[in-house]
Amino acid sequence: MNEKATYIVMLGPPGAGKGTQAKIIAEELGLVHVSTGDLFRENLSNETELGKLAASFMTKGELVPDDVTIAMVEERLGREDCQKGAVLDGFPRTPAQAEALAALLERFGGQVDLVPFIKVPNETLIERLSGRWMSKSGRVYHALYNPPKVRWIDDVDGTELYQREDDKPETVAHRIDVYYEQTSPLIEYYLSDGILVEIDGTQEIDKVTEDILKVAKA
Repeated sequence: MNEKATYIVMLGPPGAGKGTQAKIIAEELGLVHVSTGDLFRENLSNETELGKLAASFMTKGELVPDDVTIAMVEERLGREDCQKGAVLDGFPRTPAQAEALAALLERFGGQVDLVPFIKVPNETLIERLSGRWMSKSGRVYHALYNPPKVRWIDDVDGTELYQREDDKPETVAHRIDVYYEQTSPLIEYYLSDGILVEIDGTQEIDKVTEDILKVAKA
């Protein structure tokens, strides 16, 4: 693999726009966006050996072990399109996974070069995530960013909109708490490595991208 490959790990709580930024940054820098969510779906739907292994844990309601996730990441980063590097989204989640990633990248002749941490106040995250309303037909509205013409009514068929359980403010607040509880040690890990950069995620999407690219190209 190319020794000059660039590896970026995106961090940020639910609703911070991490996935959106990971896609944009990967495209801007000519890298591959590697999302562990996409990786799991791909391996499960293609019924790969790793997918079957992951499914054997998931069907029992158990967490997929780190070594299975790491093997999926390794296989993905070893593909031809990742020669220039990748933007990792959703992995690592713990210092142990970060160390496994470091060992893996070392075999590829690379390392994690940058960790943009998109920071957004909890109240803003809750506002963003709990404002989502759905129609029975699957159309998605948002109280702030894409409101229906008539409050709580679908623009197309006039049916009443509803809110999913996982979009309710108390559920969203819990998800954010769990994120920080699980990810704080990882934030400290990359901070001590001197490669974590805090990014203000309350700005417009373009400005967030601009700030990340500024540090990525420095």
